Amino acid sequence: MTAGHEPADGTARALAETVRRLQGAAARTQAGERGRAVVDLATGMLAERLGVLPTEAAAHLARLAREAGVPVVALAADIAGAASAQPEPSLGPPLEPVGEPEPESPAAEPGPAPPLTPALAALPDPRHAAEAVLEQTGRALGVHAVALWQRLPGGALALAAHAGLPAAEAAAWSRVPPGVPTPAQRVVGGGPELWPGEPGTDGPSVGAGSARAVLPLLVGGRRQGALELLWPVPGPAPALGGPQRRSLYALADLCATVLADARTPAPSEDGTALLEGLPTPALLLEPVVRRGQVADFTIVRANAHFDDPLGRPREALEGTSLLEAYPVACATGLFERLLRVHETGDPLPGERVRLVFQRDALAVPATVLLTAAPYGDRLLVGWLLEPGRADAEEETALLRQAQRLARVAGFEERLDTGRIRWSDGLREIYGLPPDAAPVPLARLARHTHPDDEPAIRRLLDTVRHRHRTASAVLRLVRPDGAHRYTRVIAEPVLDDQGRLSAVRGAFHDVSAQHRTEVALGATRARLADSEQEAAEGERLALRLQQAILPAAPPLLGATGLRAAVRYRPAAKRDRVGGDWYDVLPLPGERVLLAVGDVAGHGVFAATGMVALRHALRGLAVTGAGPARLLEWANTVALREPGHVTATAVCVLLDQADGGLRWARAGHLPPILVGPDGAHVLPLPHGILLGALEDARYEEHTAHLPPGDVLLLYTDGLVERRDRPVEESVDQLIRAAGAPGPDLEQYLDRLLELSPADTDDDTCLVAVQLR
Repeated sequence: MTAGHEPADGTARALAETVRRLQGAAARTQAGERGRAVVDLATGMLAERLGVLPTEAAAHLARLAREAGVPVVALAADIAGAASAQPEPSLGPPLEPVGEPEPESPAAEPGPAPPLTPALAALPDPRHAAEAVLEQTGRALGVHAVALWQRLPGGALALAAHAGLPAAEAAAWSRVPPGVPTPAQRVVGGGPELWPGEPGTDGPSVGAGSARAVLPLLVGGRRQGALELLWPVPGPAPALGGPQRRSLYALADLCATVLADARTPAPSEDGTALLEGLPTPALLLEPVVRRGQVADFTIVRANAHFDDPLGRPREALEGTSLLEAYPVACATGLFERLLRVHETGDPLPGERVRLVFQRDALAVPATVLLTAAPYGDRLLVGWLLEPGRADAEEETALLRQAQRLARVAGFEERLDTGRIRWSDGLREIYGLPPDAAPVPLARLARHTHPDDEPAIRRLLDTVRHRHRTASAVLRLVRPDGAHRYTRVIAEPVLDDQGRLSAVRGAFHDVSAQHRTEVALGATRARLADSEQEAAEGERLALRLQQAILPAAPPLLGATGLRAAVRYRPAAKRDRVGGDWYDVLPLPGERVLLAVGDVAGHGVFAATGMVALRHALRGLAVTGAGPARLLEWANTVALREPGHVTATAVCVLLDQADGGLRWARAGHLPPILVGPDGAHVLPLPHGILLGALEDARYEEHTAHLPPGDVLLLYTDGLVERRDRPVEESVDQLIRAAGAPGPDLEQYLDRLLELSPADTDDDTCLVAVQLR
């Protein structure tokens, strides 16, 4: 292994060392194997019972031992039921690291464990934590600064600790108001974690211009701060793989534990006294954390003023799950609001929320004035139901309008009395006059298509005999002969003895939906045909290009002239274009060099490319100069079906003396690359091919010294949306450096360093006289 090249897993081991130090691992020789097993078992039991990550369980175990005044192993033995394990007096919590441990030699005697500094012997303070994180991530990942942010009441951020930042800069950023959109503020406020190079990392913050990663610090599912890692610039953004990210997640978990331990402790009281002292209905909720995320809330307490919308006593609610007690209300916005308050710590000052409270068949819509605020690790929720309003008639009118717009109507058929009730709109669905009598379910088949009779029998049998809800889509035949596709839903109503007393349900006119589905099916079929045609066209274009463009230049004889060519197709198959190149030996030690780009993509561009390339090859044997060849090629482009337009550059090279004659048709100029740098040849006048009938092209001359390289290319090599082509060309040539003796490697280097972002075809031709 050469110096300076660490193995792939070296980064994970270096970060795991920091994790071990922050977890407060005691010296290995001070712990017996039996004590390790007891602590590991207790940690796993706590993680399972509390629904948290192992790191949080380890921190919880250490905190319990510290509060009880006993060693961690002794407490672990009590939890695991293994009191016979004899702990060492000074043993701390021996937790396993996140990364893979370094293998130990079986023959080696255990040496003395690395000493822990007093700040890291149990749980470190934020400053030591930041320094420890920088020490290991700097060596393993190149991090040059670390910042630990802590959320303050009201949404502001405080720089709780830092390492690697200048003192003046840290002082200037000691407190960030809520309105400043820093990357850490975005993450703490509920946004996603940020990694180097991602959008959102370029906001104002410490280490201006640095590449950065920002991870949330979660305590009990609540975002209490953020860990920000900075990399120096200039330089590419670091690529962090799965092992590195997992190790950084573990560091963030431990830093969250450090912040939670360093902040001012919450009130020792459980909040019930405060809850009972409130003059309004209120709840005390405790988050249920699973796998580091809040999955539910437990109703710890409901005060004496609380009034359940479904009429249950508060004793029946206390200790139950909020999602189980109010599932529909949680699904319609209640849980989302409470979760946001818990995660961000921002109180909900008071919001009128329209919720639906439902249990079994009982559904109660209500407007609740909802307030919520964090209370330690719990939530204090104000819950005030607005009194009933005298607008029942207005709501009934709105309901009827909604049913009319949705073309839904209800019915009820009593089996004991034979009474049938229809809501407004059902006669319209049947096509009956307003005074027509309702149609019993037994006669439903008389109003439907004959083919739907089996579906009606199954529906009635399910409801009447199996006492289960059923539905079917039928074709109602209206008096005028038109068909209405209608979904019929029916449910049984049972009396106290379980006997069927009535049938209720609804008719939903789905004719428009059916027509849409039929049209959509036809559209999908046409789209599939179009996609198949397009795919075949793109395959044809790609095969045509591959067949026409040679993979290597032809033999140029023993005169000392070398050539190399490259063609890179577009990354997307539907972007196959009309880029082309040609290297053609001619009589008299001359060589034709050409590149071009036909406008458009697909088969049209590929066929146009073939026509122009073959035309130039055939016309070049006449001995005409480059300008005359482009004039003839312009005539060919004007006569092609579909009116082809293209750019091109044409060069005649005399191998005997290195003389160059060249002309261009709207194309980028050739480049001469030599020991003293790169020189772009001057731009002769020439409009693109296929634009004007009587186009004329100017011709220039130049000289190719021995050893220099003449480079011809298409715009797919250098074109960018955010800068001129000239700047991209200059940047590429400077980055590629001198060509060297191997033209093939030089062209590969140009393609690798290409700054283009347009995903277009690219052609390259390079020649050199030795």
